[in-house]
Amino acid sequence: MNRAKEKAQRLLQIQELLWAHPEGLSRADIARAVQVNRSTITKYLDKDQLPPGIYEDDMDGNKLKMDRSAALTKAAFSLHEVMAIHLATRLLATRMDKQNPHAASALRKLGQALQRLDANVSRHLLASADVMDQEADFRDPVFLDVLQKLTEGWSSGRKLRVNHQMEDGRIYEYTFSPYFIEPYAVGQTVHVIGLREPPGKVRTFKIERLRSASILHESYAIPADFDPTALLKDAWGIWYTEKEPVEVELRFHPRVAQRVKESRWQRGEQTTTEPDGYLLWSAKVAEPQEMLPWIRGWGADVEVVGPRGLREEMMGESKAMAECYGWNVQSRPTAKVSRTLTDFFGE
Repeated sequence: MNRAKEKAQRLLQIQELLWAHPEGLSRADIARAVQVNRSTITKYLDKDQLPPGIYEDDMDGNKLKMDRSAALTKAAFSLHEVMAIHLATRLLATRMDKQNPHAASALRKLGQALQRLDANVSRHLLASADVMDQEADFRDPVFLDVLQKLTEGWSSGRKLRVNHQMEDGRIYEYTFSPYFIEPYAVGQTVHVIGLREPPGKVRTFKIERLRSASILHESYAIPADFDPTALLKDAWGIWYTEKEPVEVELRFHPRVAQRVKESRWQRGEQTTTEPDGYLLWSAKVAEPQEMLPWIRGWGADVEVVGPRGLREEMMGESKAMAECYGWNVQSRPTAKVSRTLTDFFGE
């Protein structure tokens, strides 16, 4: 093996080692780990000519560390993989409402790299990047800073100190160990699941409600049995529960039945078309309350059959909406509201 090839392999080995040790390592530690003389490591890792992505932290005993925000990965894609990336990036560009310069930069790099392979996809990726950069009205520096800190803590296995704001404005401080970060397209939000202290249990934060985050020196390890796919398998979006999922049954009007069947809305869903064309849809859902925005979106084309609590909630909302538009929902007209369907639409 020639010296250049040996050095390249050693540097790759050192990068992988430093990536696995975000706390940093001394040159002596690295020499022992890769089983070479310290003088060789000193030659490879000269202070004035460090390889890309590696830096010396003079505030932490001159340990060598990986710049976890540097360009560290390379990849090659097939044409069909490019299309999958295009679909994913279009969802990112259209469903996330906050400016994210990292997302825009990633799209731009992909677009530039794909110019020779597929000019059409490349052009749209670059356009999506421009759109994301131009969303000046949706800049949220607090959200972006918190997301960056959570990403760095998650990647390095370091706990964070976070301040979480409740809906009533109260703010609580916690120590938090991120296990998983999950976007929620319907709400155009991002959530993080992890260990919250107190109470020392797995909890979910909506990142938009975290007012600050700082990385601590204390490390943590994600439990080997933590499986976000299993945790969220019954969730409609991001809500999960330790209880048994609830069976939800809906009845859709024939005019929307085909549209409902065209998409898979929930894992394990079942549909039955009745003789009159109505579609019965059922699925087990961890927290049916999370379905309400989706159910409301179908308007009068859907009826909640069960569970009873969800049905009664929709009945109450329907009554309130009717009254909002001036309809009398009682059995007999009142003096306040006397309009009928004929008043609005004619005979």
